[in-house]
Amino acid sequence: MTRLDRYILSKLMTLFGFFALVLVSVYWVNRAVLMFDSLISDGQTAAVVLEFTALTLPYVIRIVLPVAAFAATIYAVNRLDQDSELVVMRATGTSNWRLARPVLVFGLIVSVMMAVLVNFLVPAAKARLAERQQEVAQNITAQFLREGSFQHPTAGVTIYIRQISDLGELSDVLLADNRSPTTQTTYTADKALIVRTETGPKLIMFNGMAQSLRKTTGRLSITRFANFTYDVGSLLHTTSIRPPGLDETMTPALVAARAALPESGEPRARLTHELASRIALPLLAPTAALIGFAALMIGTFSRFGMWRQMTLAIGGLVFVQFLQNAAETSSRADPALWPLLFIPAVGGGLIALVMLWVSGRPRRIRAVREETA
Repeated sequence: MTRLDRYILSKLMTLFGFFALVLVSVYWVNRAVLMFDSLISDGQTAAVVLEFTALTLPYVIRIVLPVAAFAATIYAVNRLDQDSELVVMRATGTSNWRLARPVLVFGLIVSVMMAVLVNFLVPAAKARLAERQQEVAQNITAQFLREGSFQHPTAGVTIYIRQISDLGELSDVLLADNRSPTTQTTYTADKALIVRTETGPKLIMFNGMAQSLRKTTGRLSITRFANFTYDVGSLLHTTSIRPPGLDETMTPALVAARAALPESGEPRARLTHELASRIALPLLAPTAALIGFAALMIGTFSRFGMWRQMTLAIGGLVFVQFLQNAAETSSRADPALWPLLFIPAVGGGLIALVMLWVSGRPRRIRAVREETA
């Protein structure tokens, strides 16, 4: 790599770090505010909110990196043009194809970052986030078991607890279940505990009484018990431990699972689609950088700046994003269409090549005219 390549690459990397930091901060704070409102309203602590927002950070970075690469390329090339450095480079005989080399290297560096995120960090963060969400969902003490107030975790159920000790022991518990159309049951107990099981949390009540009222006959029956177990998992709509999804599994595990499946079948097709998506997404970074560079190379120096070229670059990026959305929608409906996932990167690369070819045409045309004259 020559000194010119290192100079351009250093400018691109510096600006990329700045734009990535700004975009990630804006996007992450926006998501964090929504998550903050949801978790705080459920009675969670600030530590839980911070952990949840931190686990969403790898996914946010994965979304922002191609846009940051595009913005860094646009800004760097425009700055080179304003400082007349680009004019000097061209005057020395350096072609646009030669200037595109450090941009391509820059895009590949960002692509490697995205590959690490997509194949390892994002699945690990999603798996941990799903695990913590399930744990929080089963933490009913934080959700609706509160001292001295009547809580309604779901329609037809009322819970009252006089006191909750530091050890999680519940004192003077009342639970009224009016969900049945024929019977209304009210449970009272001196003490109670919350126990987590594989099928969800259970409420174990001690030294209590169950009063069942038949709505049709008005008959009341009373049953006293030393201990009684009530399934409160259904009140929170919690589920048992679930297997991790494809997007929560790292790529090496997906490759091993795909090798163990038969050659044909929907499970193998879905695994292939997920693996293809993780290969295709990092390719968008060099594509975005090259589109931004190639668009700004079109035309000659102008005192009015490069606004037309910037508009063309943004249009090219929007078109690539449109191709990506269409490819993801089609391939999700039919996983066998996973090759469509590579169309955005291939199409964007062709757009960049055409722009670079067009950017070199005016020079060659003028040279031919001078020779004929």
